[in-house]
Amino acid sequence: MSNQTIKLFSPLIVLLILWFIPAPEGLSQEGWHFLAIFFAVVVGLIIEPVPAALVGFAGVSLVALLGLVGNSKESITWALSGFSNSVIWLIFAAFMFALGYKKTGLGKRVSLIMIKYMGKSSLGLGYAVAFSDLILSPFMPSNTARSAGTIYPVASNIPLIFDSTPEHEPRKLGAYISWVAIATTCVTSSMFLTALAPNLLAVDLINQGTGNMISWGAWASIMLPLMIPLFLLTPWLVYVIYPPTQKKSPEAPAWAAEELKKLGKITPKELLMAGLAILALSLWIFSKELGIDSTTTAISVVSIMVLANVITWDDVISNKAAFNVLIWFASLVAMAAGLKKVGVLTWIGASTETYLSGLSPTMLIISMLVLFFVLHYFFASTTAHTTALMPIFLAIAVNLMTPEQLVPFSILLAGSLGVMGIITPYATGPSPIWYGAGYISQGKWWALGAIFGALYLVAIIIGGLIFI
Repeated sequence: MSNQTIKLFSPLIVLLILWFIPAPEGLSQEGWHFLAIFFAVVVGLIIEPVPAALVGFAGVSLVALLGLVGNSKESITWALSGFSNSVIWLIFAAFMFALGYKKTGLGKRVSLIMIKYMGKSSLGLGYAVAFSDLILSPFMPSNTARSAGTIYPVASNIPLIFDSTPEHEPRKLGAYISWVAIATTCVTSSMFLTALAPNLLAVDLINQGTGNMISWGAWASIMLPLMIPLFLLTPWLVYVIYPPTQKKSPEAPAWAAEELKKLGKITPKELLMAGLAILALSLWIFSKELGIDSTTTAISVVSIMVLANVITWDDVISNKAAFNVLIWFASLVAMAAGLKKVGVLTWIGASTETYLSGLSPTMLIISMLVLFFVLHYFFASTTAHTTALMPIFLAIAVNLMTPEQLVPFSILLAGSLGVMGIITPYATGPSPIWYGAGYISQGKWWALGAIFGALYLVAIIIGGLIFI
């Protein structure tokens, strides 16, 4: 039997095994069958026998077909509910922002400018790569598009200037640049709500599970104080823990200056893209005070981008990645909402309350944050991790935490999704790209992932002690 066949049948086997097990006490048969399909979907998201969006879409279709969430009308209303979710359209619109950066060349220009002015030393190059990611991160919810798609094509040329290749002196510069790039994109992914698509998915699950809608500003008020020190420390820590043998790099700024000459003067479209990005960020930050929904801001800016020909309508309708994520996340939002609708989350909350109620509030919070983080070792997708665990952890928190504790805890739980991407070579979207560059061996990646993962987890725990 081929590996692909095994992967294809694994979710089905999980579904069939669970389906015929009697429902546990306190949960209806419909709820148990829904949970069986949900687990099968999670397995499918992890091993991906077919595209992830199709896994979620098939799961939603099967639940609706079997009528597990109600009659025919209730089933189709539930199945399509994710497509009317404003957060899903915010993610879709933000993918268009990323396209604007790429098509105008603004993202590449930002990276080259950073290298030109900060790249005279290896440490400076590390900070140039880091700040390139930081500048792009509030507007690009795909860290894969940001780090692997925008920064990697520029940064991957730098080690070659110094004859540092995977086969020849990788530690000279290539390994350092690679680890700084993946480590800092994990930090920026947690820093801003709009820097990672699963952040937005998590915020919607928080709204469904607790009734609390997390704004851009509320996220920033907790995550920025934790992530800014981590961001500033990361390139230096990599320089200390995993230092490059090449310490000076005067050739890099000269190369960047030459590349900028080839790009030519900044174009009106680049300036317009920068202005629209700043406008969107300002409206996101002050959305509560202005009474403008974040998604309204996003789709309005995308409309202006198309009308101003920063991107074309053909660019929008042919963006497979954006539509793939739209269908994928809309399906997962519906599945997560179904867990509550059929009583699964209520059952989980009640079942775990007995075991955890003896813990002190501080120990409960720390234990849940650590467990949520460490469990990512078993996931090759941050989206799958979010879908599988976020509703369960929130169901437990609702039963055991006060309303005052619930909001900061929810933000920290969701905020850890970015930084947990550092722990393995498959933990987040850009990881396979930087790992695949070949500068860092698998063993060294796991070791560095454990070191930086522990450091980043400590920052999340400190956030729990300060803000909750």
